[in-house]
Amino acid sequence: MKRIGIVLFTSDLRLHDNFTLLQAIKENDEIIPLFCWDEVFMNRTQFGFSRMGEIRKAFLKKVLDDLHIQLKAIGGYLLVKKGNQLDVLNELLSNYRIFKVYTKKQVGIEEKRANEQIKKILISKGVDFEEYSTSTMYHPSDLPFSMKSIPEVFTKFRKIVEKEAVVRMPVASPTKINSPVISKDLMNATDFSFDFKFDNRSALPKLGGEPAALKHLNDYLFENQHLLHYKDTRNELHGCDFSSKLSQWLSLGCLSTKFIFHEVKRFEKEVKANESTYWLIFELLWRDFFRFSFKKHPLDYFQLHGILGNSERNAKINSEVLASWVNGETPNSFVNASMKELKATGWTSNRMRQIVASYLIYDLEQDWRVGAAYFESQLIDYDVSSNWGNWAYIAGVGNDPRSGRKFNTDKQEEQYDKDKCYQKIWNTI
Repeated sequence: MKRIGIVLFTSDLRLHDNFTLLQAIKENDEIIPLFCWDEVFMNRTQFGFSRMGEIRKAFLKKVLDDLHIQLKAIGGYLLVKKGNQLDVLNELLSNYRIFKVYTKKQVGIEEKRANEQIKKILISKGVDFEEYSTSTMYHPSDLPFSMKSIPEVFTKFRKIVEKEAVVRMPVASPTKINSPVISKDLMNATDFSFDFKFDNRSALPKLGGEPAALKHLNDYLFENQHLLHYKDTRNELHGCDFSSKLSQWLSLGCLSTKFIFHEVKRFEKEVKANESTYWLIFELLWRDFFRFSFKKHPLDYFQLHGILGNSERNAKINSEVLASWVNGETPNSFVNASMKELKATGWTSNRMRQIVASYLIYDLEQDWRVGAAYFESQLIDYDVSSNWGNWAYIAGVGNDPRSGRKFNTDKQEEQYDKDKCYQKIWNTI
């Protein structure tokens, strides 16, 4: 009897360095690669904002289309099914004799609970369920401390990890996958599309799935060598090349952080090593730090007082004030430009994210969680731990020894947009 496994894709939408997929192929005769398009979850609101806005959905659809093409090229397909994961899995279990379901470990509390529920139901039906850590640069098992003992401050975390841990080599992409024939009535979610058009003023490179991500990484590092100037240019506000622009692909797992790390190391060996090459790895380490911190504080980052348990943060929400911030209609032109860019493209620079977050919290005196929820809905590169961790950091209820980061918007404008070039791009209709 053929052994059939299901690979439940979530935010690991790639073939390279995908241990979950390789393990499933190794242990089974046939694989059903599956993605569940859960509209109910996507449209669920928090603080009045849907969990996943139209820009995020459109980008996700492009990534899924590319993954399907890649899997098809090696003998398989990507089955995209509408519905929540448990219902979809139950439907497949009624049509196929499934040996095991494979998926990645989650860091968000809702996603972790969903996996726990799936595991419980599957095991009760005699189906194994296995999760793998595939999202971080450093594997959790290689850290020199337990999840409960992770330092609360990034600098301490960084120094220990850089000294005592090693980044594993990425695993190879599969060259062959066997998948069972799927009847047309089961393939019910492959025909939906979006009319959304990405704004041509966007600073993002051409969007797509894993192939576009790998091409951009190679162009940024080896073809154009923009990495050599990353530390000097990373705080600029507009243009494609001033920063790496990898975050949207990292958020959906189109790129492996381990792969990026080792490509940077190859660049340092073949081209040059300097502060900028280190700084890209430094930023990836921040990403790891937030993900590991979320394992330590699975609920606290979503609370008003964050991981501190107590603070003076304001829980006030004024709908008119909030709307002015969201729509870029505040008294501050600099902030407005960034909010209009975010609304039109799903992206704004890291510098501007900090500025507009500070403005909402300290100048407009609104609940920081509302801003984090809007970013979750809007950001094309949304990542649960990086988003909520950074917002808590700015609000002074996260991993910040200085208890909050209030930005002087006038000073920031003078430093980063003195000629108002950025504002002219986004504040001009």
